Amino acid sequence: MIQYDRNRRRFAVALAALAGCVDAIGFLSANGYFVSFMSGNTTRLGVALGTAPWHALAPALLIAGFVGGVTGGSLLAMAAGRWRKPAITGLVALLLLIGAGARALGAEYVMLATLVLAMGAINNTFQRGGEVAIGLTYMTGALVRLGQGLALHLAGRPIPGSASWAWLWGGLLAGAVTGAFLEDRLPFGCLWIAAGWALIMVLVACRLPTES
Repeated sequence: MIQYDRNRRRFAVALAALAGCVDAIGFLSANGYFVSFMSGNTTRLGVALGTAPWHALAPALLIAGFVGGVTGGSLLAMAAGRWRKPAITGLVALLLLIGAGARALGAEYVMLATLVLAMGAINNTFQRGGEVAIGLTYMTGALVRLGQGLALHLAGRPIPGSASWAWLWGGLLAGAVTGAFLEDRLPFGCLWIAAGWALIMVLVACRLPTES
């Protein structure tokens, strides 16, 4: 985060909030499984394999779908080059629109598949040297960096911008609260709202200066 300018940091926070929103919707729709938090699904997979193997299929499929989304998003990012951010956010918006349509048709499994693919793909938005620079759907690393920044501050060696990691985590949390609220009140409208959110992110991405 600290390597990016203020506009890109804000963009990252907005995307993390979108990821939190979608993950909360998926969590409430999938009986406690996640569409973006694969550490949680991996733990559930391990517990299932150790206690009730017949329950391992759901987390295994979600993990596979997430990896597929990352892979597809990475291929798109390589093809898009300098226009990576609009391309990735456009893919995410398309997948969320398909997911919203699938829910409207009662195809819950198709909906979950599109959500997990979208959350895998979104992590390709911020890259440096071909690797993910900012993880948008998982916050353990962000909290570690926040803690390290606090340690440096207490030691009298603060790094400018280190508080951005707190904003990133806060964005995910705020998005999760929003997603849970919308899923509870507008179960058939929440994904359309998330898709609209993603479309706005496409427009924002197009306004950011292109980069290598």
